[in-house]
Amino acid sequence: MGIRNLDDLPQLTGRNVLVRVDYNVPLKEGKVDSHGDIKLRTSLPTIRHLTARKAKVVLVSHLGRPEGWDRHLSLAPIVSRLEKLLRRRVLFVRDDITVGHEAEKRLSGLKAGQMAMLENVRFYPGEESNDRFFARRLASLGDLYVDDAFADAHRRHASNVGVTRHLKGYAGRLMESEIHNLDRLLRRPTSPFVVLMGGAKISTKLPTLKKLLGVADEILVGGGLANSFIRAHGLSVGRSVVPRSEVVVARRLIRNRKIVLPCDLLAASAVSGTAKVRVSDVDDVHDDEYVLDIGPRTVHDFAVRLKRAQTIVWNGPMGVFEIDQFSHGTVALGRVVAARAGGRAFGAVGGGETVAALELTGMAHHVDFISTGGGAMLEYLTGKTLPGIAPLLD
Repeated sequence: MGIRNLDDLPQLTGRNVLVRVDYNVPLKEGKVDSHGDIKLRTSLPTIRHLTARKAKVVLVSHLGRPEGWDRHLSLAPIVSRLEKLLRRRVLFVRDDITVGHEAEKRLSGLKAGQMAMLENVRFYPGEESNDRFFARRLASLGDLYVDDAFADAHRRHASNVGVTRHLKGYAGRLMESEIHNLDRLLRRPTSPFVVLMGGAKISTKLPTLKKLLGVADEILVGGGLANSFIRAHGLSVGRSVVPRSEVVVARRLIRNRKIVLPCDLLAASAVSGTAKVRVSDVDDVHDDEYVLDIGPRTVHDFAVRLKRAQTIVWNGPMGVFEIDQFSHGTVALGRVVAARAGGRAFGAVGGGETVAALELTGMAHHVDFISTGGGAMLEYLTGKTLPGIAPLLD
């Protein structure tokens, strides 16, 4: 896909460059977790490229789903973490950009090569509604626009689509890398191509599943996703909640031989680290139990299949990995993916929970490509041109 990138930008010295980044990261006690700042770290090449060319960088991001101005979802902790990563000051502009001219006054004080960050763009109702007035107001703060927020590319918001009616758009290094690597998966995957897919809902992944069934050799299914297929076979998953609509969707796919389901599971009396746990065959889950992870035989089966793969995509955990005793399936297979990637196979991992699980393996650096977008990655793999990418096409 031909897109305008940073190499196509005109002279930048002294010009304001509005940069959409995705810093929607988890906070713990009001701070960014050092293990959860991958979105900040992957944006640094774009920021450094622009500041090295003496641009005045104005960063735009969202955090969470605020209803109006919510101090608990301020980007102040993000600014603090970013300053540590860059080892330089970042001006934080808290002022409402739709009222008065205080924001413009503060940004006018930037010197060539310096940077600022606006307050949470979702504090404004015009962001998610892609309001024309708000988009124009946002665009007025820049001379050029760079989109480096692939994780939001599947959304049609003011800060990634609306602004491009007023400013020419260019892809940042992260956006460019995401597109390049995902295109490789769609257009020229080396066989055997194995997909490891987990998470909760099949409905959100259905279009991607259908597309991948056309190019992948096997799709290994775990997590809540597997529960839908197990119920579609008429088997019990105990107290685990599976909406009827999810079962209906799974029934349309269960005959496809490329889909590989678990042969055993971890069942527990409660979703708790102290609950009594047992290994259960898929047809032997008790009515008072929850299905919380794949079992040891499934881990072995999936691992064997992954070790044969030349191309691997992993999206979604195999269980409730946040609780130690239900993390084994996710972490064990994460290590297999990482060990197989980086040479012997091309490995791609995407989705917020999946990346967090990969970090637990201590082997994330072995993976060829880590996508910062879960929903965006899934939609891109359906073959669609995403709303946030269309304005960047050359």
